[in-house]
Amino acid sequence: MKTWRIAGINFDHFHMGDLLRMVHEHPSAEIVAISDEQPERLVVATRNFGLGEGQVFTDYRACLEQTRPDLVILCPAASCHGEWVEKVAPYGAHVIMEKPYAGTLAEADAMAKAMEASGKELIVNWPLVWYAGQQTAHRLVQEGLIGEVREFHHHGGNRGPLYHGADKIDKEPTSEEKAASWFYSKSLGGGSLLDYMGYGTTLGTWHLGGRKPIEVTCTWDETPGLEVDEHAVAVIRYATGLSKTETRWGTFTDPWTHQPQPKCGFVLKGTDGTISCYDYEPTLFVQTRERPEGYAVPVDVLKSPNRNPIEHVLHHLETGAPLIGPLTLEISRIGQQIVDTAYLSAQQKRTLALVGG
Repeated sequence: MKTWRIAGINFDHFHMGDLLRMVHEHPSAEIVAISDEQPERLVVATRNFGLGEGQVFTDYRACLEQTRPDLVILCPAASCHGEWVEKVAPYGAHVIMEKPYAGTLAEADAMAKAMEASGKELIVNWPLVWYAGQQTAHRLVQEGLIGEVREFHHHGGNRGPLYHGADKIDKEPTSEEKAASWFYSKSLGGGSLLDYMGYGTTLGTWHLGGRKPIEVTCTWDETPGLEVDEHAVAVIRYATGLSKTETRWGTFTDPWTHQPQPKCGFVLKGTDGTISCYDYEPTLFVQTRERPEGYAVPVDVLKSPNRNPIEHVLHHLETGAPLIGPLTLEISRIGQQIVDTAYLSAQQKRTLALVGG
């Protein structure tokens, strides 16, 4: 069997550590290199995965030229996704871009064009896809359990992006760390809306079967001393009704330790029932016309190749099997359209038609 040579480039987002661990644990993959312009950000991964001096780079060009990976994982700041895809694309590797798709729709389209020219694939990873509840909910939707899905209602967030690192290890950020972090920089695509709303809009689009909305109305908080929002709410109008997505940094607890109130996750409303799917919970709650009182459904036990993005993407590249919906550019682009419209709506304080056609 082929052993996939994989490099991790740009450690702006702490999810890089999680993704590299998945590569490290995959029997048909190896970490051939890591690269970041700030060498201190490479120390933990170098130690954790036993990398040698010749596998650790501060220059992405040297990294790509010397190690020639088959696949590159990118985790840059949201506003730099386009820049990094354009840097990496000429080296002829497939790319997994950690969420969100991009900082803007124009950037997303430029990324797709750059990768098309390279002849390789661009794939967007949304970590929420790998929670068993999401895949279980989508299976039930596809089986027609609640009829045609007409609405999704999403609440996403956590205590804040600097309160945890790779593998969800808790930490307490200092004011200096906040000031230095791209998460709190407007010019670098910071803020809870750009960090989290793509989850709601992209997975919501997946559950709605790829449907596009008509218009979006969004508002966000404006905290003195911060350039970016920590709380945003968008109402999304479809021909079939209203959906909504809410993002928050500053939930009372992190959902992977104790679900905050309101709970993080999704509620899907169909023509014949509803499904609630809350992050990390072992069951879904379903209502149908036959059982309007509702009942719990255990989440599926995920099996290979749908347990994590590395095994899923490698299976796709090896066999041609389709990617799960949110990882495709088609679904992610619609999610990006909604995010762009929400951002502009919050800036302009008015309802806007969906941008980008």
